[in-house]
Amino acid sequence: MGEFFSGIPYLRLGAGEPLVFIHGLGAIKEGWSTQFKFAAQYDLIIPDLRGHGEYITDGEISISNFAQDVITLLRGLGIENAHICGLSMGGMVAQEIYRQAPEMCRSLMLVSTFHYAPKHFGQLFLKFRKLRAESRPIEEQKNLAARICLYSWTEENFENFYKFYQPNREYYLPSMKACLEVNNICLLSKIKVPTLIIGGQYDTVIPVWLQFLMHKQIRHSEFVIFRNTGHVAKLEAKDAFNEVLQNFLHKHKKAS
Repeated sequence: MGEFFSGIPYLRLGAGEPLVFIHGLGAIKEGWSTQFKFAAQYDLIIPDLRGHGEYITDGEISISNFAQDVITLLRGLGIENAHICGLSMGGMVAQEIYRQAPEMCRSLMLVSTFHYAPKHFGQLFLKFRKLRAESRPIEEQKNLAARICLYSWTEENFENFYKFYQPNREYYLPSMKACLEVNNICLLSKIKVPTLIIGGQYDTVIPVWLQFLMHKQIRHSEFVIFRNTGHVAKLEAKDAFNEVLQNFLHKHKKAS
């Protein structure tokens, strides 16, 4: 099902206006399976970011390079611009795509993400996670991540989370470090395309007040909070999540 362009693995489904889904830290492109139904109306392009899924590379891990890869892929596929949706780290990549190539973004959907991590907090967090990551087997790490990311601990949610959360030990901490170096404080006020910001009421990974701050900075952005969800509303409230995305995209479709 997956294809490669210039070493970048991606899924491509459906037809219509291009819609890009960008996964989060430790996740893989197949993790957007609950959104594959968008292929009925859109040309879905879903890449693996470097160091994730099938994308093994010696290249530097950085948000800038993640974004550059997505831009390279879209240009290689002959796509001039697309709706860009990113979750968590993917939301940081979406912001970076706008910084590097604003003309490629028809709209932005920034889900459970942030625009800035204070340096002191970042260093502490990284030290804490490094200690934990080095001392735990991968299965135990995945279990812990599921409990942190999910609000509803149902069997189905755990099963789906495990299936699509596949952290690669070699790339996980460099990717986390890249997230903690993000500083888009000056970028947000420059965003001119339609933007949807989504948060989860009980997100303990990236608290919803951070998305609220982003909403205040991005003029004319829309802000939606999903109740009774944690960090992955696309799993925990998939039908409501898809409906919100669908309505937003419908509003901002190109006039034919």
